[in-house]
Amino acid sequence: MDAYLGIGSNLGDRLGILQAAVNALNAEVGVAVAASSRVWETDPVGGPPQPDFLNAVLRVRTVLEPMAFLEACQRVEAALGRVRDVPWGPRTLDIDIELIGALVLDEPALTIPHPLMTQRAFVVLPLLELDPDLVLPGGSRLVDLALGPDALEGARPFAPPLRVSAVHA
Repeated sequence: MDAYLGIGSNLGDRLGILQAAVNALNAEVGVAVAASSRVWETDPVGGPPQPDFLNAVLRVRTVLEPMAFLEACQRVEAALGRVRDVPWGPRTLDIDIELIGALVLDEPALTIPHPLMTQRAFVVLPLLELDPDLVLPGGSRLVDLALGPDALEGARPFAPPLRVSAVHA
């Protein structure tokens, strides 16, 4: 099943960490990164003052159940130095599950689609780049949504897509 992940970093070698995340996700059993958007530099949203982020969206194929998929993403975050000490604070790596096919899920640890997905330029712009006609759960197309005034602000193209070399899933 296809899923979309938002990845971001604002500490250390941001671009190197995003590429390492793609490689580590591909090393997870049942996960294969199929495509990457270009990398965007974005203003931080919420939280304390912090450096700008680099962000991308990945199209991923997975055979994992949603909670197992979340655990795989969290393993990759931890392996690349993610520390969860300041809510919405700076981080080496953040991986958000934005969509998993047409799945709608509302669990304490995981909500699909991601509830803030359409309010964040660092998700909307890369998603539109990967799939300009993306249909969201419920049948709406991303391009047809009435996005808030801030949904497309604070994002600047930074680098070409991350290298993808998926071999399984």
